[in-house]
Amino acid sequence: MAKEANDGTGNTPFDPANYLETAEDIRYYLEAAMEGNDAKHIASALGDVARSKGMTEIARQTGLGRQALYNALSKNGNPTLETLTAVLDALGLQLSVQPKAA
Repeated sequence: MAKEANDGTGNTPFDPANYLETAEDIRYYLEAAMEGNDAKHIASALGDVARSKGMTEIARQTGLGRQALYNALSKNGNPTLETLTAVLDALGLQLSVQPKAA
């Protein structure tokens, strides 16, 4: 169930993190984010996934600061490869390489 909060204007901002409930949801969401090869979009999508699981818990598992994760995994973030792999590991995911579709 969505956990949206009113933004004070009567509108409820959309937050994808509220809808990423299953491993399949997360997989498809990240796959779609990666299709555009936009590093900032990928970082932001990974941030949505981390928030869906609880950023405090992800920070604990990775040994990284919660605020540092919020910053790195934001729309303007630029996480290091080390941060990226640590977050993916905490989420039970891993990077893989495959040939591009023709």
